[in-house]
Amino acid sequence: MADVSEFKLFRSAAGLGLRALRNFKKGESLLEYTGRKLHRDRAAPRPNRYLFELNDPWMIDGSPRTNLARYINHSCDPNAQAVHHEDEDRIFIEALRPISVGDEITYNYGDEYVDEFIRPVGCKCSKCLNGQAVPPQAAAPGRAADAPRAANDGGPKAGRRARRAG
Repeated sequence: MADVSEFKLFRSAAGLGLRALRNFKKGESLLEYTGRKLHRDRAAPRPNRYLFELNDPWMIDGSPRTNLARYINHSCDPNAQAVHHEDEDRIFIEALRPISVGDEITYNYGDEYVDEFIRPVGCKCSKCLNGQAVPPQAAAPGRAADAPRAANDGGPKAGRRARRAG
């Protein structure tokens, strides 16, 4: 797995993002998505967008700033993926294809997360900003399109999801 010194935070269209400071090979493990393991019932009163679903009912609260993987933005054309290593109950970010120095590290957060948080305001990944956009949806009655929503609104579709290793 890569060292945290091999990445750099930067300001992107979607907020803070993460760039590679060295080349990575396809399949290489980049970072671990870290944080406290929470039961869904304990996560419910915690409004944040950094909840990563391990399995029902467990999630990782990746909100601490020490979790460098929290800065990886969503992309509709990602260069990495989140992989759940079930034997260890951990989430690792792995390269889907070669990643070059200076590339932003991205992964697809999954349809449910995109529908819940990204689609209402429009996707800001480079693919979408270059004309193949995931268009914003109209806001629900009585709610502004950009109003923050808790990551646990809507139950199981709240957290990001990972592909299972194996």
